[in-house]
Amino acid sequence: MAGSPISSLSTAERQELLRDLNYLNTAEIKAFCKRLSIPYRIAVETGDGARRKTNDDDRKGVILGRIRHFLKTGHLPDETCFRRSVVCFEPLPEKLSPDDKLFYGQYDKANRAMINSLKDLTGGKFRNGAVARILARDFWTRGKAPTFKEYARAWLRASKDHTQPNPEWAFLSDRHQKKAHADWKKLRARKASKVIRTLNQITGNP
Repeated sequence: MAGSPISSLSTAERQELLRDLNYLNTAEIKAFCKRLSIPYRIAVETGDGARRKTNDDDRKGVILGRIRHFLKTGHLPDETCFRRSVVCFEPLPEKLSPDDKLFYGQYDKANRAMINSLKDLTGGKFRNGAVARILARDFWTRGKAPTFKEYARAWLRASKDHTQPNPEWAFLSDRHQKKAHADWKKLRARKASKVIRTLNQITGNP
């Protein structure tokens, strides 16, 4: 811990900072990442083995995980880079079969063929939400482009297991714990402001 940015903080201060990072919004997170060169964009492997950044940002939880890693170790983590075997930017076919694969670049919540196929495979239960998008990216991160049948089965399990909001969904998490009161926006702003001040202090930004 001695070489880490949070080494100068007390144990209680460290715990508070690492926990309250969840209250930062996207703009605040990106600003910190840009200043410290912490990656937050998704990259893809190209045909010649190089990397190309996309316009897609990683999930908030993934980016906060990188920030926490940096704060604890002082090391910059690697960016997310999807292998070319799970990437395809060609349009989805108009007719999909359960054995067709779902690639990064083809998940489109507005694509009726995709949504209808997934609804058919889940008995009408499929919903395009955070769980669906997290699950897809988890597959691609592992280097696998699942078939629609595999993805649908995994979505049913993930949807059943997801019984409470992720901690990084600060408002939903607080509401679930009955801590999201009428002045929650002021609470978020206050906590975020303190987090930013502390981050600036321990990373040498006046």
